[in-house]
Amino acid sequence: MVDLTSRYALEITAKYFERLESESVGIPASIDVAITALPEEPLQPRLAAARRVKELGLVPIPHLAARRIGSIQELDWFVDSFKREAAVDQFFIIAGDVGHSSGPFMDALSIINSGILSKHGVKRIGIAGYPEGHPVISQDKLWQALISKVSSLKGLNVPFEIVTQFSFDSDAVLAWLERLREAGVSAPVKIGIPGPASIKSLLRFASICGVNASSKVIAKYGFSLASLFRQAGPDALVKNLEDNYLSTLHGDIRLHFYTFGGIRKTTDWVAAFRGRRSSSAAVGGTR
Repeated sequence: MVDLTSRYALEITAKYFERLESESVGIPASIDVAITALPEEPLQPRLAAARRVKELGLVPIPHLAARRIGSIQELDWFVDSFKREAAVDQFFIIAGDVGHSSGPFMDALSIINSGILSKHGVKRIGIAGYPEGHPVISQDKLWQALISKVSSLKGLNVPFEIVTQFSFDSDAVLAWLERLREAGVSAPVKIGIPGPASIKSLLRFASICGVNASSKVIAKYGFSLASLFRQAGPDALVKNLEDNYLSTLHGDIRLHFYTFGGIRKTTDWVAAFRGRRSSSAAVGGTR
């Protein structure tokens, strides 16, 4: 049985960086910590979060939202600031869910092709994947955008990884991974996993992100619509991924936890889940 929780990444918002000191206990050294770019959020809070992540021995990976960047000079300043103040050498590039661009960048590809990341010696770039689709973009357009970014990054000889939107459905994730590998994309993939949180919070985030939260999927993963404030963890989702994952079919993957319910709750869940799975494997091995 594969253990997908032996290496994982976390995603946080800048406003939670002050909690990192107390909540970083139990986080393995040198793991990736993605720092989101919230709408209307200035650069300074994200810089402070990246510095703190670095000081704790973790790897900060700030998000750059293309449509929220006003000029190529602003992009240059963003990347230079993160590099100087937090030794950042990895970024995750997204279009940013706003209708109109505030500058010359309409999508992640336009940032990739700008030359700014290469100018500053960025060592790895993350791009987005959507196993369950997007609320306003068709699957065909999502797929073509992904393949275009992959082609450009390969042409630039820049190492990259794919980070997926969080999902409740392991079957959709595994099918998407198979399609990706069949298309010749061998890059590492971080699978988005919703960290433990109240069911109401999870459904709210799912609605915003266009993730499938139908009653069928909810029932499959043990969520109860009658208990919206009950805490729910991704036990069934991760177990199904581990049970059905094949390295030859699905390639290099790791888990990427969206810490909706808090960093500490997520890392505590990982430790508890690993303990339960180890105990189950040990019992099974004695039969």
